Amino acid sequence: MKYISTRGNAPAKTFTEILLGGLAPDGGLYLPEQYPQVTRSELDAWRKLSYADLAFAVLSKFATDIPAADLKAIINKTYTATVYSNGRTDSNAADITPLRMLADGVHILELSNGPTLAFKDMAMQLLGNLFEYALAKKHEELNILGATSGDTGSAAEYAMRGKRGIRVFMLSPNGKMSAFQRAQMYSLQDPNIHNIAINGMFDDAQDMVKAVSNDHAFKAKYKIGTVNSINWARVSAQVVYYFKGYFAATKSNDEQVAFSVPSGNFGNICAGHIARMMGLPIGQLILATNENDVLDEFFRTGVYRPRGTDHTYETSSPSMDISKASNFERFVFDLVGRDGAKVREFWSKVDAGGAFDIKGTDYWNALPKFDFASGKSTHQDRLKTIREVWQEYGVMIDTHTADGLKVGLEQRRPSLPLICLETALPAKFAETIQEALGRQPERPVAMEGIEKLPQRCEVMDADVTKLKAYISSNIPQ
Repeated sequence: MKYISTRGNAPAKTFTEILLGGLAPDGGLYLPEQYPQVTRSELDAWRKLSYADLAFAVLSKFATDIPAADLKAIINKTYTATVYSNGRTDSNAADITPLRMLADGVHILELSNGPTLAFKDMAMQLLGNLFEYALAKKHEELNILGATSGDTGSAAEYAMRGKRGIRVFMLSPNGKMSAFQRAQMYSLQDPNIHNIAINGMFDDAQDMVKAVSNDHAFKAKYKIGTVNSINWARVSAQVVYYFKGYFAATKSNDEQVAFSVPSGNFGNICAGHIARMMGLPIGQLILATNENDVLDEFFRTGVYRPRGTDHTYETSSPSMDISKASNFERFVFDLVGRDGAKVREFWSKVDAGGAFDIKGTDYWNALPKFDFASGKSTHQDRLKTIREVWQEYGVMIDTHTADGLKVGLEQRRPSLPLICLETALPAKFAETIQEALGRQPERPVAMEGIEKLPQRCEVMDADVTKLKAYISSNIPQ
């Protein structure tokens, strides 16, 4: 299988050729030339597979240039009960992503049982092992540059810490994450981990990563790669749990379901879109935003209008405090019939600080066939949802999952079972849980007192020149 750029001006490449990079040379994002199709017989065969075996079945369709035995070994090393147990010993630990029923037809897919208590671990642990494999084959090193609004950073750092030939430079918005999220990242003392707190919002940090990635000479000289969801391997790994969630919530492959997905950078729900395009019977993809509702605005009005830092709100679901969704470009590429020239036209406006509008065009008329719905949730909404779920079901959910559940219940078609994707454990957002429930969330024993550990990070203005200087000074020549 070959991969092409959403902007249409880059040569097609294999999975391993794009694995260690980020953006395509033309500034676009990679997608398969065609989505692999899953047959009914394959769905039937996959239904009872373990998570690791299902991951091998799905990813074999994408990573066609990795020998099957090697890919299977990497996946089996990644998806184990030990890695995804959080110290639990109950039977659910072996499920990797157990499905929790709240009520008849309403489910939460647990994705936060990895080392950093967030769904990002589902793909990032695999990415770490894929990177190590690919680098060893090439006898090369890699310097990973990423940006995080809260969970990507810690997931990447825990996946890459101590990995041979890998360094991580992770940007985060200074003071904008929860105390737990900051502690998870900044308390790591591994010499290959470098945390950089940017004076600005996540979008500023993300723009810096893209600017460095688009400096092809610097990228080549310092072997810069990325772990943000612009990396195709991460998105493909996330496709797996849509299949797993579907099988857990249904008895027959004749059924359809709705997935509700808290969305900031569009990476998580983009994986759902791809699963649907492959043939998974998804009847509805429900996109939930917080007060930063740029994506909800698009699906309601046809206008994609990213906002600047001054108009991006700090909220109690901080991992979604994003107003410029990188992965959205992948969906738009499919929406416009995979017309790279049209994507370039749209993003020339976006990159210049503007917007584009598809209302009244053939693209707007085509939008319904992709089965998206959307809505937004506010601070008061998430407090209410957290309280209701706790009171009615004895289940504690985090703020982002609350956004997904609130919007999912509002937008789902009554005939469809609802699967809300859990994004993190409540322990990561103790302040809001305390406000909602008047009590502190439980946390794994290994995470007790993490906020009191010594922390180290570099504070920096949103200056690409300074970032490049910092990176180059921390890479042995």
